[in-house]
Amino acid sequence: MEKQAVSAMDAFEKLEKVGEGTYGKVYRAREKATGRIVALKKTRLHEDEEGVPPTTLREISILRMLSRDPHIVTLMDVKQGQNKEGKTVLYLVFEYMETDVKKFIRSFRSTGDDISPRIVKSLMYQLCKGVAFCHGHGILHRDLKPHNLLMDRKMMTLKIADLGLARQFTLPIKKYTHEILTLWYRAPEVLLGATHYSTGVDMWSVGCIFAELATKQALFPGDSELQQLLHIFRLLGTPNEKMWPGVSKLMNWHEYPQWRPQDLSSAVRNLDKDGLDLLAQMLQYEPSKRISAKKAMEHPYFDDVDRENL
Repeated sequence: MEKQAVSAMDAFEKLEKVGEGTYGKVYRAREKATGRIVALKKTRLHEDEEGVPPTTLREISILRMLSRDPHIVTLMDVKQGQNKEGKTVLYLVFEYMETDVKKFIRSFRSTGDDISPRIVKSLMYQLCKGVAFCHGHGILHRDLKPHNLLMDRKMMTLKIADLGLARQFTLPIKKYTHEILTLWYRAPEVLLGATHYSTGVDMWSVGCIFAELATKQALFPGDSELQQLLHIFRLLGTPNEKMWPGVSKLMNWHEYPQWRPQDLSSAVRNLDKDGLDLLAQMLQYEPSKRISAKKAMEHPYFDDVDRENL
């Protein structure tokens, strides 16, 4: 095993650390045999584990299965190794993508140009398609944000990454810790302490990303859970039992300032009527009323998207 572990890492030349993912450190690396550039995610296993824990194996098999979809980043290989302390580490070998939606948006902010409506539409279609594939296989992402959407700028392709916290949701949906999503893209039911949630949490995030592609600014940039809710309430109106049955029973519900709903077009310029309609359906308060990823793909907004080349 020791010998094999060393050779696993001999197969790659680490180029540089590109970030910390949900799993652990992420490196850009070159596969020596082929010269191809890959992303290596080094994932530590729990201290007390003998070998690879079944939960990790299950997550890996889920990732393998999901990466059949062209809009989900491909898991090419998994290699087992040992660190200096002799602990087991896994290296997940993913295809390498040069940029992500966060950097893509930032590049337009710095030039002052808008992202063309055609590109916004194409990226959104690809995102909905990838999310529909996850949801169709019973997987919630739960941490969708621009940083987790990898891109190839030349081909204008988008792929969902960092499914490290993906869990299969079986009915009834189990309790989850709600310290998961980055605040800006976090659904109101999660902020309000709901313990049972479903695909709607991802669709809320998709809506926030949609608005951000259109305007180049985060739609709800809160810096605390309370601030986050207030940003949402200011635009969409303070929810009540009529708009969202059961909202006042949620664990973190308090009395909030009362705001009336604003027109989405006041906050999101650069979207046409169809785009605003789709966005409104993604940002419904009642999670079960939010449009599904599959239904979103059939929305008139996407009628003129170039499906053949995606």
